[in-house]
Amino acid sequence: MNTADLGLPVEVPSTALFTDQYELTMLQAALRAGTAERRSVFEVFTRRLPHGRRYGVVAGTGRVLDAVENFRFDADVLGFLRERAVVDEPTLRWLADYRFSGDIWGYPEGEVYFPGSPILRVEGSFAECVLLETVILSILNHDSAIAAAASRMSAAAGDRPLIEMGARRTHELAAVAASRAAYIGGFTSTSDLAAGFRYGIPTVGTSAHAFTLLHDQERDAFQAQVDSMGRGTTLLVDTYDVAEAVRTAVEVAGPELGAVRIDSGDLLLVAHRVRQQLDELGATGTRILVTSDLDEYAIASLAAAPVDAYGVGTQLVTGSGYPTASMVYKLVARAESADASAPLVPVAKRSTGGKTSVGGRKWAARRRDAEGVAEAEVIGTGPVPAELAGRQLLVQLVKGGDVVAREPLDAVRNRHARARADL
Repeated sequence: MNTADLGLPVEVPSTALFTDQYELTMLQAALRAGTAERRSVFEVFTRRLPHGRRYGVVAGTGRVLDAVENFRFDADVLGFLRERAVVDEPTLRWLADYRFSGDIWGYPEGEVYFPGSPILRVEGSFAECVLLETVILSILNHDSAIAAAASRMSAAAGDRPLIEMGARRTHELAAVAASRAAYIGGFTSTSDLAAGFRYGIPTVGTSAHAFTLLHDQERDAFQAQVDSMGRGTTLLVDTYDVAEAVRTAVEVAGPELGAVRIDSGDLLLVAHRVRQQLDELGATGTRILVTSDLDEYAIASLAAAPVDAYGVGTQLVTGSGYPTASMVYKLVARAESADASAPLVPVAKRSTGGKTSVGGRKWAARRRDAEGVAEAEVIGTGPVPAELAGRQLLVQLVKGGDVVAREPLDAVRNRHARARADL
């Protein structure tokens, strides 16, 4: 969902300055040299996964498509570039008419990837493709890192729901993107209202410790919240004494109390004690929500605890220790000349130091075993083997500059669940 879905006016800002200056200076030099219009193929991939991780998650593709559509050099942007003398006047005139007119192929959003996977392929003239490098990488690197962390947390949580609540731990705009990526990775809701408004993600939230501290007695705070939100609300029970708070919560809301939240202490021990106390008080249906700097390891350690849901903030929006997916955007093929019929030739960086790449336009397919479980990802150039032709991973996202593959966020989320189950 977005503001357009609600019938509200939408102001779409240009994404053209979400780039590095050297993209524009390369363009200027290529225009002068007569090489700017050479047909080119760029690919996005990562050379390695974070330590201990078996797969990555493609996330941010939908946002990339929006960014490419809105990559326009309007009068204000051109004025800025002219004032700073970033590029010369012939280049500014070229930029004034810029519209990406090429093709983009990529792994469907929500799919998993591995080192070397050609996650995104951008084809067109060198000039129009090179300008998109930074904005594409900034989106994919951030969103894929968050989605990968979310996926690991979701796998650890099993059937227990996860709430994304990291908005206060990151940039306000990054928080919205993080909520979207977390939802793709398996989270069920978010505390961030902007994410709910922009993407239709379910939103949740009740109260913090400040609400309890506002009142003269903890009982008064609980009563006020129940009067306002009903008996099905979630009461925060660790402001003072947990056992006393649980007792008071059930006295105020009755056994119909929806949930209690625990935000500190030894969560494994406290959760067992709270569950026993709730059952003894007759609140057998009251759920237990735990928060407090959780990551996938803490969630896994609570698998045997009587916990019904988890709230995750800091560790999620920072990628659980890996805030970037380390993707790169590399030229892998270019035409021998600016002639439209000139053949493509593979190109690749050959320097030492672990940053080499493989030239040529890639295809990718997932090979399955006799039971249908994915056993290998096969990447190659040239013709696709017949036995893999029906299992190719890349789909067309942009054709001749037009987006052709937008889809609902729930479809992306469901795809990731299937992709992870296939591994």
